Amino acid sequence: MPASARERRHAALAGLVALATAAVVSLIAPTPAAAAGTWTETGSDRADPLTESQGLASVEVPANSPNRYTGIGTIPLGLSARGWNHVGDPDATYGGYYIEPYQRDSGNSKMFRVQAPGGTWSEYVHTLGPDEALNNSWAAVSPDGRWMLSGEWGTMTRLLIFPTPGVNPSTSPSANLPQTGTVRLDHAVRDVQGCDFSGPTTLLCSSDDPDGSLFGLTKPLLRIDLSAAPDGTADVSGHVTALRQLPLRSSCSGNFEAEGIDYDRRGGVLRVIVVSPGFCVLTDSKTYKFSES
Repeated sequence: MPASARERRHAALAGLVALATAAVVSLIAPTPAAAAGTWTETGSDRADPLTESQGLASVEVPANSPNRYTGIGTIPLGLSARGWNHVGDPDATYGGYYIEPYQRDSGNSKMFRVQAPGGTWSEYVHTLGPDEALNNSWAAVSPDGRWMLSGEWGTMTRLLIFPTPGVNPSTSPSANLPQTGTVRLDHAVRDVQGCDFSGPTTLLCSSDDPDGSLFGLTKPLLRIDLSAAPDGTADVSGHVTALRQLPLRSSCSGNFEAEGIDYDRRGGVLRVIVVSPGFCVLTDSKTYKFSES
């Protein structure tokens, strides 16, 4: 066969192979992140590095309450003096209970500080399980208010389930806050800094993952779909999807830090804190706002 004829035949065969390969890939490839909902950036506000650098929560009771933030500057001196020197991403219930997660540098416990709608504060201490990490980065309360999720630092395949302190009648400041279940994830997550429920069985989470090997991108916004709403009686499974990379924009170069997250159910607005690197932590750290389409 002349060389030109062979080349045309090889080109035609290559085209057929490419088409067939594309068809097979389309059948076996995982659903793209956009299928789970696209979160589009709609604006941002400066995040104060002392008082707005760890987390945030939208509060529905009383009406027209401002968003609440946490940072090193919001830790009461009395708590810090007792070793509770790190506060994470808080959450609030429909009924107006507000919950902040705390940790210490050592020991065998973590603490959730709860403010009731009337303003009274209480502390609920949880003794660590045999393989539980010390850190206490975030709290996420289920829409029914009765159950709370929390997570651990590092690469993890689980989230922890607790009765919501101060809301669930089984809890008391004078008793250990027990872990009542686990969310078993189908994909590992790394350095989750905050999660919030956007529905009874859906979590949106901010990950400070600096590596990018788990999902092909660093600092991802994650969605976790639960097999059932937490009820404190059994473990549930969670399907993890990486939706997008969080914004990483600053006048300085270096390592950004993705922090807390909040889903405001009143308007469907998602907010995520991203702290800028270097000196710019003081000038252009942001709370980014997103809407779903």
